Amino acid sequence: MSPVLQDKVAIITGASRGLGKAFALRFAEEGAKLLITTTDLKRAEGTVNEIKAKGTEVAIMKADISIESDTQKIAEKVMQEYGRVDILVNNAAIWFGIRAKPWDTWTEEEWDRIFSVNVKGTWMVCKAIVPLMVKAGKGKIINIASNVARVGGSHIFMPYACGKGAIYTLTHALAHALGKSNINVNAVAPGFTATEASIDMTGGGASFDAAASGQSIPRREEPEDLVGATLFLASSDADFISGQVLYVDGGTVML
Repeated sequence: MSPVLQDKVAIITGASRGLGKAFALRFAEEGAKLLITTTDLKRAEGTVNEIKAKGTEVAIMKADISIESDTQKIAEKVMQEYGRVDILVNNAAIWFGIRAKPWDTWTEEEWDRIFSVNVKGTWMVCKAIVPLMVKAGKGKIINIASNVARVGGSHIFMPYACGKGAIYTLTHALAHALGKSNINVNAVAPGFTATEASIDMTGGGASFDAAASGQSIPRREEPEDLVGATLFLASSDADFISGQVLYVDGGTVML
């Protein structure tokens, strides 16, 4: 059986670690040619080396998606390297360094920075890449949302939770806007996942145990648990699916 993304070109933002790294490695195994973005090229070196070891093509660039000129450079880079783009995974977001705290203690600066990257930045990457997909007559966009906007703990992550809630709306709106151009837009919503950022936040296992206690599958969620759903939405098997938010959280949120 051929790899499901053989010769597809995929952009994965924020791919130096965590979920983005997990997506990039699996996409590489499935034959995709990759452009990954990061805000720290040195930190991404290990990810790039692991991708190359799988025998696939990978390009890397530094980009802050809250800066529109950087998002335009992503579009320019993918065309320079590959001449097209088939898949966009909007993974880049502010999560590392966030700490849970009462809803009314978040600062205006924190709200602005989180929304600038997590919401506006995601929209600007889409704005830069969609014209390339429209010209090609097809494309897959997968946004990384979160179940945090739907669970009881959302108030202690207030701006982050609200930003991820906005990603739901962005996903639905873009699905309507881009369907006629044969572009599918969906989202994957993780639960509390054991990425470097989440481990740094908790400093131990108690928070993961608490999250698992509310899941139907009572174990810690790992980055690899998100890969299959994202790969599916990027593949031809999902050609008639758009505007959906797929919760991959061990059965916490049920629709």
